[in-house]
Amino acid sequence: MPRPHKRVKKEGPPGYVIAAAIVAGGLLLIFGALSLIGGGSKRAAIEVTGQPRIKVDREAVDLGDIALGTPVKTVFALTNVGDQPLRFTPPSYVEVVEGC
Repeated sequence: MPRPHKRVKKEGPPGYVIAAAIVAGGLLLIFGALSLIGGGSKRAAIEVTGQPRIKVDREAVDLGDIALGTPVKTVFALTNVGDQPLRFTPPSYVEVVEGC
């Protein structure tokens, strides 16, 4: 008489680990989709149509009294508020010739 096969239970991760991985993957997909839909990068509101337009975040910087020869640093945020690409070109070269 043939012997009945003995069933061997395969070892694997517990069910709660698999469920947690599925939930975490789903949340990751949802957050990724929301960041793409919600504009993952900040965009400025369009103020000008048909051309680029640069906007500076401040008009002046008051650094107070600074000793001569002391290096200072400030930061300006430049934003394109037009609907066309903003391109920067290198500055023009001007040569002053003696005697002109």
